[in-house]
Amino acid sequence: MKVILLERLEGWGVLGDVVNVKDGFARNFLLPRQKALRATSANLKVFEGQRADIEVRNAKTKDAAAQAGEKLDGTSYIMIRQAGESGQLYGSVSGRDVADIVNDAGHKVERSMVSLDKPIKTLGLHEVKIRLHAEVALTVTLNIARSQDEAERQARGENIIDSQFEEERLAADEAAADLLEGGAGQMASEFSEA
Repeated sequence: MKVILLERLEGWGVLGDVVNVKDGFARNFLLPRQKALRATSANLKVFEGQRADIEVRNAKTKDAAAQAGEKLDGTSYIMIRQAGESGQLYGSVSGRDVADIVNDAGHKVERSMVSLDKPIKTLGLHEVKIRLHAEVALTVTLNIARSQDEAERQARGENIIDSQFEEERLAADEAAADLLEGGAGQMASEFSEA
C-alpha cells in the first residue's frame, strides 16, 4: 500500500514522502496513529494544502520532546531484581519495566518509546535508548542489582560478580592454608599421642 508520511519514520522516510509499505503495517500502525495517509490523489491534494500546518505541528512536538529529553537524558535508575550466583536474572527486564521506573521518578515515558536492542538478562549497568519523538532519542542508565548495597558498589564501578568470585577464591585459599598449617593435621597428631 502506498502512503504519505506525516512525520519522519526511521527506515522509511521523512514528512511528505510517498512510500510503499505492507498493508498490515499501514492499517494496523501508520493509519490509526495518524503517522500516514493513504496515497490517493485526493489525499495528496489535502496533504499539500495542510503541509505547512503539519510541519509546524511536528516542529512543536519535536521541541516539546527535546525539552523533556534534556531533563531525562543521562539519568540513572536502580532496579532491584533477583539473580543467580553468576549474575543471571530470574527473568528479564522489559520495556514496560523501564517505562515504569522512569515514570515513577516523575518523567513521562510510554512503553513503546523504550528501545531495547536485546533483552536485559544480567546484573550490571545497562544503557537503554528512549525515543521521545522520531527525531529525539536519549539514553538512560539502568543499574540492575540484587540489593541497594550492590547497586551502590556497581555505581562506583565495581564488578559485583567478579568481586564475589574473588572473595570466594580468597576464602577457599585461606581455608586450604589453614589446613596445611595444622588445622586438620593437628587433630590427627593429638589422637596419635593419646
